[in-house]
Amino acid sequence: MAVPRVTIVLSIITGIGLLLSSVWVGISAIGFLDEIDTVFGTTDIDALNEDGRWLWEVGLLFDTCSPREDDWEWPHGSLSEQEGVFLLPGEVRCDWTHQGNGDSASVVVYNRANQTLNLVLEIAGGGVVFASNNEPYIIVNDLAGNDSTMMEVNLIEDISEREISITATHISNLEAQVRLDVNIIHLENRDVHIQNGDPFAVQYTVWDADSEEELDSGDWSDSAGEGCNWSIEGFCWSAIGLDIDNDRGLIPGINSGTTHTTLLPPDIAYGNSDGHQLQEKWLRFELTLRSAPIS
Repeated sequence: MAVPRVTIVLSIITGIGLLLSSVWVGISAIGFLDEIDTVFGTTDIDALNEDGRWLWEVGLLFDTCSPREDDWEWPHGSLSEQEGVFLLPGEVRCDWTHQGNGDSASVVVYNRANQTLNLVLEIAGGGVVFASNNEPYIIVNDLAGNDSTMMEVNLIEDISEREISITATHISNLEAQVRLDVNIIHLENRDVHIQNGDPFAVQYTVWDADSEEELDSGDWSDSAGEGCNWSIEGFCWSAIGLDIDNDRGLIPGINSGTTHTTLLPPDIAYGNSDGHQLQEKWLRFELTLRSAPIS
């Protein structure tokens, strides 16, 4: 029995359509994978490390840090004279002395690579969350090469002492992970905690962290974290974590504000100020909270 010519023609047309669809799907798939690679960054493991280290560093701004596993020596007196890619010889462990539930601290991620990174940050150990989403994890997208980013973490429990860890993992290479250990210690309670965007007035002193030369001191009023008017970003985030009682420092003769010290590498100090005399210097800031006006 002869097959009608129209059936043969339709079969050929259908076959060509399926072939073209397959080609189109293949092209679309390749385009999608290229987009994924653009969003998630490189998947080349070798391009993400140098000398056995992943090309990003994570720290707490407080000047309370030491080698995380005691497998390297802190470069005392020579922080600005180090050679090579990294700010410090290895991962760090930092103490966070807090003033009660609701206290805050500033975490910083430094991208030491020449390429954009996409990272997942996660807090393990409980009682601490990222302020921006109130979760123990956050995604950092498009962190430019040789750039840094700072974020606030909040204490959401009454903790007398606890060890937590904050890991920064490459979004498409889960083995590529850098870890910060934080020892949380309760000192005493304060009612008001300076967080991102809060107004503050501090008395400050800044030193060259290597020579211990005092560079400046004075008073400064601003808003903590993003958007403050100080010329270096690290100072703005250094104010986060200061505390004061309900008097807020507004009652004459009562000084209930806390003091802490932060350590700023050039990346978040004057490192981007070409030609500045302190461009290569690590700075140590001591801040004493004088008042915290109601915003």
